[in-house]
Amino acid sequence: MVFKKMLSAFGVGGPSVDTVLTNPNTRPGLTLDGQVNLVGGDAEAAIEQVVIGLVTRVEVEGHDTEYAGTMEFHRMVVSGPLQLAPKQQLSIPFQLPVPWETPITDVYGQRLHGMTMGLRTELAIARAVDKSDLDQVAVHPLPVHERILEAFQRLGFRFKHADLERGHIRGVQQTLPFYQEIEFFASPQYASTIREVELTFVTSQRGVEVILECDKRGGFLSAGHDAFGRYQVSHADADRVDWAQVVDGWLRETTSRYGSLRSQYGPSRGHGHSRGHGMGGMVAGAALGVAGGMIAGEMIEDAFEGDFGDFGGDE
Repeated sequence: MVFKKMLSAFGVGGPSVDTVLTNPNTRPGLTLDGQVNLVGGDAEAAIEQVVIGLVTRVEVEGHDTEYAGTMEFHRMVVSGPLQLAPKQQLSIPFQLPVPWETPITDVYGQRLHGMTMGLRTELAIARAVDKSDLDQVAVHPLPVHERILEAFQRLGFRFKHADLERGHIRGVQQTLPFYQEIEFFASPQYASTIREVELTFVTSQRGVEVILECDKRGGFLSAGHDAFGRYQVSHADADRVDWAQVVDGWLRETTSRYGSLRSQYGPSRGHGHSRGHGMGGMVAGAALGVAGGMIAGEMIEDAFEGDFGDFGGDE
């Protein structure tokens, strides 16, 4: 009897938790629906609470180091205290709102290389080891995200990698403690000017702020450097404009404006730290201009890495 009580204290013979999502696919601003299924153990258990939360892998940069850690960025209590009888089965339905700034993990049904996302369920049990469950989640782009990603493909850019960087972009209103960078190799038509482009979406109910960081090639008498651009678009514009033309305009404007920005704000940091410091320290005055009729303006490993055109990932 004493041995059985000890086993129970270590979670052996205790209650179990399994979360089932109605659909693991979602988009920013929508919801994840499902139910948490509890099954009682060998003895009655006092459940303190049941919590679900979205977790992802985030890159963190220190002074001289960079590491990745798991971060929960959105959580919701689905049940308060309850008593679970031996072998009792209990299902708790939930509807979790997905934050507008939630990063994109999948495009056209394939995982973006470098991205992970999961829904973690925590079962807090009084005087016992907590139980948990983890379910993979796929976050697909909203229409305006999709059109812009398509435009980069149409312009010949090749997807390289995507990740999340802890921190905030100067001058951009963020609700989450990280931002996503989707990296592309430059297409041949831009290769003489640009090596790579990093694309960031900061999404809200009103629209999307698009941040570009272009790794510019050096000239005969000048070194390479990073150039930044910020552009505001509306969700309603998804099917109203030629996005390849708009993105081309953004790239040309961003790469051409660097000289005046550097003279006013000082040089950007080296590209080796551009993801953590360059973007986070992005010139706050990345001037809001006009382009194409638009007002410019932290566990889980990759579950799979699919092949989807350029978005399957290149090493």
